[in-house]
Amino acid sequence: MQSRRRTLAVALAAGILYTKAAHPAGFALKEQSASGLGSAFAGQTAGGEDISAMFTNPAALTRYPGSRVSLLATYIMPQIQFQAGSASTVTGAPIGGGTGGSDVADDVMLPAAYALWDLDEAFGLGHKLRFGVGVNVPFGLETNYNDGWIGRYHALHSKLETLNINPALAVEVAPGLSLGAGAQLQYADATLSNAIDFGTIGALGGVPFAVPTRQDGRARITGDDWGYGFTLGALYEPWDGSRIGVGYRSAVKHRLSGRGSFRLDDAGVGATLSAATGAFTNTDAEADLTTPETVNIGLTQDLGERWSLSAEAQWTRWSRFDDLTITFANPAQPSSVTEHDWEDVWFFALGLTWRPSEAWALRAGYAYDQSPIPNRTATPRIPDGDRHWLAIGASYRPAPAVLLAAGYTHIFLREGHIDLSAGGPGDTFRGDLRGRTRSSIDMVALQAEWQF
Repeated sequence: MQSRRRTLAVALAAGILYTKAAHPAGFALKEQSASGLGSAFAGQTAGGEDISAMFTNPAALTRYPGSRVSLLATYIMPQIQFQAGSASTVTGAPIGGGTGGSDVADDVMLPAAYALWDLDEAFGLGHKLRFGVGVNVPFGLETNYNDGWIGRYHALHSKLETLNINPALAVEVAPGLSLGAGAQLQYADATLSNAIDFGTIGALGGVPFAVPTRQDGRARITGDDWGYGFTLGALYEPWDGSRIGVGYRSAVKHRLSGRGSFRLDDAGVGATLSAATGAFTNTDAEADLTTPETVNIGLTQDLGERWSLSAEAQWTRWSRFDDLTITFANPAQPSSVTEHDWEDVWFFALGLTWRPSEAWALRAGYAYDQSPIPNRTATPRIPDGDRHWLAIGASYRPAPAVLLAAGYTHIFLREGHIDLSAGGPGDTFRGDLRGRTRSSIDMVALQAEWQF
């Protein structure tokens, strides 16, 4: 009896969701500028090409005289396939099913907007003093697997959406040196689901009519929260044509509060387990999520009148994402603790810009983007891997007060490997899952800026 109770206790935790998912280098979204995308974001922290540079460096606002508004849309087209997979339960029984679909990552339109108010121009202060506001989606992910795929106990639907409002103030404190600071008001909304193998849980718990992998239920958790942080930046131009920028975006802590819901199997195994333990019933749920801080360094150097060379380095503290603990208002539903153990990573980019005329600028860039997810903790929620960016873009000024920009990037991802064991933390009743993933991402961005 004691062994059976232990089995049921572990089963309760196994029915709870978890996420180790990501979009570019974790679940961060760098795509906050069309002109930046065209050069793989090289030099963005050194002032960029428009006021969207405030995303990585609020001090960059002093580069742009006159009040203005910039609107941006980026269409992201990821392609992710799970291949050559196998799965089995904790008892070694094979888990049947497909590979989850030909493309499990959904396309998405990513908006952003920026506004700058030139306080110097408005009030005649005699200093470069700017107030800006950025509205962005800095973190997000979404993947969908078919219901009957072999990894259904690890992942079905994963979705994270954020909205970040970033007011900032920038001032030139000395000739060529500007400082900036701002606040972050960030909303996060998450939904996660996976199947529950009531057949295996029931068989090990002594339910006589339980059949492993044939009596599936489902778990789903939703939650949302507002969190707060800040941004800092500095921009220095030691001489004409050379700029150095440093930017910092703080971590933002969220306490996601929402609902945990469970759908039981038609055969009644889940209902039997729920009646015996009080678990697997709908209940309130909470989970902590911290989006990581970043440090950016950008350089831009003019090469004559027509050319400029840019570079960028970004450090992201993904090691904050150590584990995910989900707690439930139902005392019979044990908390779920899932190990993530992500790593701090770097992003490096180089870009080249050619200005054939006063109206046109053509650019290209390359970037190397590290993945924070160790191979031993990679899951199908979004398989991640180191990636290489190839980017091209252009901007055009049809009138002195109007700037139009476009960018395109293709990202090559390293082949991913998933090797999850039922002996891993929280995976007892999710089972073993092995396979490889092939992924790529295409992105197209359009942007318009108006000065008034």
